[in-house]
Amino acid sequence: MSSSEHLASVMVEEFIRAVEQGVDLVPVVADSTSTAKIKPFVEKFPDRLVNVGIAEQVMIGTAAGLALGGKVAVTCNAAPFLISRGNEQVKVDICYNNTNVKCFGLNAGASYGPLASTHHSIDDISVMRGFGNIEIYAPGTPEQCRQIIRYALEKIGPVYIRLDGKALPESMPENYRFLPGAINVLAEGKQVVLVAMGSTLHEIVDAAARLKEEGISVGVIGVASIRPCDTSALARELAKYKSVITVEEHNVNGGLGSLVAEVMAENGLAARLQRLGFKDGEYAIAADRTSMRKHHGLDSESICSDVRQLLNRKVEATA
Repeated sequence: MSSSEHLASVMVEEFIRAVEQGVDLVPVVADSTSTAKIKPFVEKFPDRLVNVGIAEQVMIGTAAGLALGGKVAVTCNAAPFLISRGNEQVKVDICYNNTNVKCFGLNAGASYGPLASTHHSIDDISVMRGFGNIEIYAPGTPEQCRQIIRYALEKIGPVYIRLDGKALPESMPENYRFLPGAINVLAEGKQVVLVAMGSTLHEIVDAAARLKEEGISVGVIGVASIRPCDTSALARELAKYKSVITVEEHNVNGGLGSLVAEVMAENGLAARLQRLGFKDGEYAIAADRTSMRKHHGLDSESICSDVRQLLNRKVEATA
């Protein structure tokens, strides 16, 4: 395994593996073959790809039909177009009718950078959480992505998998094993806990390492399984801290920050919560990832600054 891998490439490798093992898998794309990096699959199985053209509603309906015919249908296109253009079809054809379709939202978050808000997908988790009967995952590393896809292709029923659009390094321990609903505690701390989904996991891992050098003890939790989510386990971990910071390349409403807020409220946890993401009513700026995350306070340096401010506020409150 290379030090960093593109999650779409991992996806395609798993599709090839599945077909070679006898899975009757059919990818459906909406003129998104390059986005899906699907070429290696097509070279091996040229008769298995269905390309409906730039017609996301047709893509979803076609996938649902294939699933009703006994296929394992997977849709592969850019997350903003899957969520916005195919919204009703995902809700009705896939979720309501319980068809065996796996939807891959590619280049999610603000992965498209300078292409701006038409191509950013910062509301996909909130939309999918609003739909019933679909599991939701946001892997943050190649191995996590690999294991989630293997699970999804074996499971009968609708699944949405949010994939980042950049090559990501591995940060899961060697003994990592994906379990639906499980949270991933990557570091124990005493003062503040950082919680992230998807690619921002790497920002909080880096921030925790920086803060450790300053003598600040920070916990690190990754939440890749949004639905199902072991909220009892999450509540037990959050209860260990007086301050919680969530980080996501998503709007602060409806995503990970909302999930954590719900868990804290429903379990009566008396901790301070700060949600880092795109603020209420805001869009992500059109910029490369480094500049965008710095601008919106989602980079590790900004996260460190927020942790220090939280701790200083607590000291001032007790002084």
